[in-house]
Amino acid sequence: MNVEPFVRVAELGGFTAAARRLGVTPAAVSKAVARLEEQLGVRLLERTSRSVTLTPEGEVWLEHARRALDTLQAGRQRLAETGAMPRGEVRVTASPVLGGVLGVALSGLVERYPDLQLSVLFSDRLESLAAADIDIAVRLGSPADSALIGTRVGATRRVTVATPGYLAAAPPLDSPADLGRHRAVRFLGPDGRVVSWSFASGADVAPANLALADGNAVVAATLAGVGVCQAIGFMVREHVASGRLTRVLADEETDGPPVYVLRRSSARGIPRVAVVVDRLLEELPRLLHPGAAGQARLGRPESA
Repeated sequence: MNVEPFVRVAELGGFTAAARRLGVTPAAVSKAVARLEEQLGVRLLERTSRSVTLTPEGEVWLEHARRALDTLQAGRQRLAETGAMPRGEVRVTASPVLGGVLGVALSGLVERYPDLQLSVLFSDRLESLAAADIDIAVRLGSPADSALIGTRVGATRRVTVATPGYLAAAPPLDSPADLGRHRAVRFLGPDGRVVSWSFASGADVAPANLALADGNAVVAATLAGVGVCQAIGFMVREHVASGRLTRVLADEETDGPPVYVLRRSSARGIPRVAVVVDRLLEELPRLLHPGAAGQARLGRPESA
């Protein structure tokens, strides 16, 4: 029983996209799905000239089919890597703002394991790791997918900063209420909305003079003297230490989103994935926030 064509059609939303992923023709994918439906005795997909959607029976079968594919893939990889050094490609996705710390955290792995290839994709889109062929995800905020194994690796802090030059020429900034008289550089979230700032007093009156859909661009604009921004501490730590940015409203700071390393349960025990996960768990707490709280595991228990 070949379930992969059905899974790819469901995940990618059509026969053509699934055929492209599998390297076969759309007709071959259609025949494979029809054969599967005949074997199961139920209709898994509703097909129209414009779309392909899952039936209720298809929704149920997709969950089990994904698990079966993950298990088979993990078995093949473990057989191939038994007794060998970690080898092959590991695909990682991460929030763009984590690019700097992730680059440092992963440095040295390729030198240590010459047959390991790391591909790191930066995106704030939350999507199925299986559908995107991703092995590991590093995300800000608690994971919503309970099917993933997650480890909390770091606490973060929201900090408000501006350049010394901007602050010298601007009105006093002693409380969040003063932000109404300042220029603000804000982050534009994936949903297209300006992300609110967080203060202990709960006040957020800062305007959105400039809103950017990239956290690193927000920091760059702030360094250019555009105005005040609020960022996660690790994004601006070096700039504050060097004096290029000044931390303001320190008494109003709040905790930021935690950082999690996520992976599919089927990846457990695969050497090439395990060495990358272990490296991230070791390095990220130190890089994100010195003195961060200990790790807290989510999902299925992991063996030591």
